[in-house]
Amino acid sequence: MSSTGLSRGRQCTIASRLNASAEAAVARRVEYYDEEDARGQAPYDVFINHRGVDTKRTVARLFYDRLVAAGVRAFLDNQSMRPGDRLDERIGEAITQCGVAVAIFSPHYCDSEYCLRELALLVESRKKIIPVFYNIKPSDLVLPQAVVESVAHHPRDIERFKFALREVKNTVGLTYDPATGDLAELVTSAATAVLENIDKHEVTQGRQMIMSRL
Repeated sequence: MSSTGLSRGRQCTIASRLNASAEAAVARRVEYYDEEDARGQAPYDVFINHRGVDTKRTVARLFYDRLVAAGVRAFLDNQSMRPGDRLDERIGEAITQCGVAVAIFSPHYCDSEYCLRELALLVESRKKIIPVFYNIKPSDLVLPQAVVESVAHHPRDIERFKFALREVKNTVGLTYDPATGDLAELVTSAATAVLENIDKHEVTQGRQMIMSRL
């Protein structure tokens, strides 16, 4: 799925759907915040998995801001974590809570142990993952030899990383070429996909709750 070359009519349709989904999402978030006030924090809806050096100041932050404006509780490490938070614990909680994740793949993504571990946990947790291929092709998602041969990684972890990468390469996502693409269109398309999948996830959760009470 490509994020480039959208017609004006298609752009208007996407914008309209995003606004409608945003209004519904705001209503849902109000309900969640009311429910979670006693515990002090509402659960995260979306986890943003990304390589900071490539995307933190561009697509990741723009995407995070768009979701927050739509009433979605999104997790982005430099926006959602506070001094004193333990990395593994905080990130693990966010991944457990979320129903949807966006994995932003970029040229230096596979060099990061944190990115790979987050992705492996998302796949193993069977989360709905929306891939965004930012200045990279799916076929480029290969573990660097330095990571494969590193004594810091257990062979089981290497297999986890490889499996997770295979899974996302076989998932339809959004592609973006900085030389020709429109970043605003990419962010809008990704936000629309997230809101649609949040709706589906919440419907499924609702059905499961009903069935559990029967």
